Amino acid sequence: MVAAGVAVMGFAPHSGWAAVVVLGGSHTDARVLARSRVEMADHRAPESKQPYHAVETLGVEEAARRLDGYMAVAEGMAYAAIQALAEDLSGRGYRVTSVGVLESSGRKGSSLASILASHALIHTADGDHFRQALAAAAERSGLAVSRVPARDLEAQAEARLCRPVPRLREAVNEFGRQVGPPWGVDQKMAALLAWLLLDQA
Repeated sequence: MVAAGVAVMGFAPHSGWAAVVVLGGSHTDARVLARSRVEMADHRAPESKQPYHAVETLGVEEAARRLDGYMAVAEGMAYAAIQALAEDLSGRGYRVTSVGVLESSGRKGSSLASILASHALIHTADGDHFRQALAAAAERSGLAVSRVPARDLEAQAEARLCRPVPRLREAVNEFGRQVGPPWGVDQKMAALLAWLLLDQA
């Protein structure tokens, strides 16, 4: 099948899951191709939704071992979801070229020991765990990965897409009307991230 065009995935991650919106076409004529939720925590191990909280009281070596296990599961689930989306899009004539992952603005710890000693760093590390899983899964899928801080997203999109923020927000709301609810903050940010990257595809 001749490719109808490129597609870009935008992810808005949380602890244990991420919202994903896929856009295709071009930056001047973008459209929503898919919108879903990607699970990255093992339902048999509910503590894996907040992995750093789960190992907070453990020694560093045991904590690292458990975190590696949680990461393997999260990356595997993210990889399966990305592959399923890419296969569906390929069947519709689209080739996924890249993935965007929204970054946190939270302060990061310099070592596992420093993270486990700070509850604030643990919160940030929980989210970063799943961001890293998504990035690793995308790279394993042969896709380019961009990680954009959430607080910088609108400014970068404004500069790259040459539209003022109010117009960008209107356009993102219109994307939502293409697919219907849910179309909350997560979907809007994931869509804007995908749109930003679609301009570079």
